[in-house]
Amino acid sequence: MNSDAAHDTIFALTTGAARAGVAIVRVSGPRASGLVSAITKKPLPPPRYAARRRFWGPDAIDDGLLLWFPGPASFTGEDVAELHVHGGRAVYRALADALAAAGGRPAEPGEFTRRAFHNGKLDLTQAEAIADLVAAETEGQRRQALRQLDGALGQLYEGWRARLIAMSARAEAAIDFPEEDLPDGLLAGVATDAAVLAGELRRHLDDGGRGERLREGFHVAILGAPNAGKSSLLNALVGRAAAIVHETAGTTRDIVEAAIDLNGWPVVFSDTAGLRVTADPVEAEGVRRAQERAGQADLKLLIFDGSTQAEPDAATMVFAGPRALLVANKSDLGLVAGSCSISGWVRVSAATGEGLGGLAGQIAAAAAAALDGSAPAPTRLRHRMAVETCIQHLDAMCRASLPELLVEDLRLAARALAAAVGRIDIEDVLDAVFREFCIGK
Repeated sequence: MNSDAAHDTIFALTTGAARAGVAIVRVSGPRASGLVSAITKKPLPPPRYAARRRFWGPDAIDDGLLLWFPGPASFTGEDVAELHVHGGRAVYRALADALAAAGGRPAEPGEFTRRAFHNGKLDLTQAEAIADLVAAETEGQRRQALRQLDGALGQLYEGWRARLIAMSARAEAAIDFPEEDLPDGLLAGVATDAAVLAGELRRHLDDGGRGERLREGFHVAILGAPNAGKSSLLNALVGRAAAIVHETAGTTRDIVEAAIDLNGWPVVFSDTAGLRVTADPVEAEGVRRAQERAGQADLKLLIFDGSTQAEPDAATMVFAGPRALLVANKSDLGLVAGSCSISGWVRVSAATGEGLGGLAGQIAAAAAAALDGSAPAPTRLRHRMAVETCIQHLDAMCRASLPELLVEDLRLAARALAAAVGRIDIEDVLDAVFREFCIGK
């Protein structure tokens, strides 16, 4: 966003574009009061009080409500107006034409939130949390986004940055004022404190990618031999015909994904090709992709036909381990004697639904164990890279041969955390962050 655009007065529909009973149009910028007065032909109402107004273009557009939020006490920090009108597309088109004629322009994606960031109403982690809150589809995602919007992650990074700045001040004092009566071992104490902070940063990153995985979903790979009922199980778990089911072995060739909200956690199931040796090059590629997905999954469901087998075949058991559940399918046909001598297996029928509730409960429990947590977590690769960069500079500081190099590494470590919350000029990063936003935010 260039400096000229930052001085424009912008407007956008902040509610969905679909037909609705009520639509809200937000206006923000230095000429917001003039735009609103031009299309209402009346003075502004008192701040933060809803007033009934008729909105005008060349002729009457609609009757609705007007709210006025003078800056800086507004979402963007600028003068902001909200127009509550009927939610028809024709109403918004006419209102947009009137606002444009009065001197406004349509907002770009994320431009309202970006202005809030530039005006100090939010740090960059909070701005990202708004996008996550809009996109949240499960309770777990909503809770994480709300904690980040409340400032938990940004405050953690700011606290660490403040400690680095304090260390820098002590180190600078030791270098610049050696003749002063300063405490002994000042530089050694800074190095010790930096090592302690580096340990905290490493523990922050050592969370198994919890924040990112919660945003993107807990991945469950469904694996097994052909005709074990993997596709039927996928359809039963997600409650729709996501995958083709046929008695012909090898029907599934590619990865079929389906996402659901499972007890408040985002879970992404992947149906895969049957694991077997095959001369068919297309099916063989499907088997390779199944094996690859197994290596990427947070949890593996190892499916076998319990009506004909006592346990999974060798090709499936390769993937057994602590992040795998053994599932005996087709229990409605009767399980073979001594079925699955390995402990911890689950008996289900994709056809009748028997055992599906228990299986879903175990998957949800695994997702909760992997994703739940009260401590703020990195939710984007950008956060993780900033903290990793900070650690690298702290490690370099502890190896510094000269006091001046120690101070420089402390400065760079603090700068890395400043970038995480947007306290330095990182225009390219800002462009990438706000490009993800929808119009009206």
